[in-house]
Amino acid sequence: MVQDKENSVIAAFTEEQVERLAGVTLRQLRHWDRTKFFVPTLAYEDRSQPFSRLYSFRDLVSLKVLSALRNDSKVSLQHLRGVKDKLAHLGDALWSKTTLYVLKRKVVFDNPESKTKEEVLSGQGVLQIPLEVVTGNMKDAVAKMKERKSSSVGKIESKKGIANSRPVIAGTRIPVDTIKAFAAEGYSIEKIRMEYPTLTTEDILAAISYEAAA
Repeated sequence: MVQDKENSVIAAFTEEQVERLAGVTLRQLRHWDRTKFFVPTLAYEDRSQPFSRLYSFRDLVSLKVLSALRNDSKVSLQHLRGVKDKLAHLGDALWSKTTLYVLKRKVVFDNPESKTKEEVLSGQGVLQIPLEVVTGNMKDAVAKMKERKSSSVGKIESKKGIANSRPVIAGTRIPVDTIKAFAAEGYSIEKIRMEYPTLTTEDILAAISYEAAA
């Protein structure tokens, strides 16, 4: 993972982070990746490896829109696939920069050629739009996700309902045993921080040296 220093926004997101921030389920993310409907920009070729699906900030915004279309407005996946094919010329900007609307579970957009709102697949013009899909301020949401109390840095905790009650880095959902596994595979502290930019060196050292009570 890397960090956008200018905006202090994580530039690579795990599936768990995307699920929390965009509202798309883990099952949807993996199905969409497997069927090539939405492939993460930073994915590894071997998807069996840990953290092999990593999403960019643009992916995150796109998935926020797709969640609104699929999960909130109940637009069918078949219809969304058709929209993707029809507007393929827009490339990566389709979901993240194109203003989309929903009318009777069909996706509508502002056609720049006709200067009217049209249903994407049929090309039929529409007069009223009951819902505009908006992405929200994703940068604020990401920043809020990253917030941790300074007193939690370098500490280990276990809480019911978090990571199946396994020890985690305090203030996060990152399991200690995951960090220890990376270290055992030869990952340096800096490489682990690239995977988990929200962690500090103190957090990682605490995890590596942590021994569960007998």
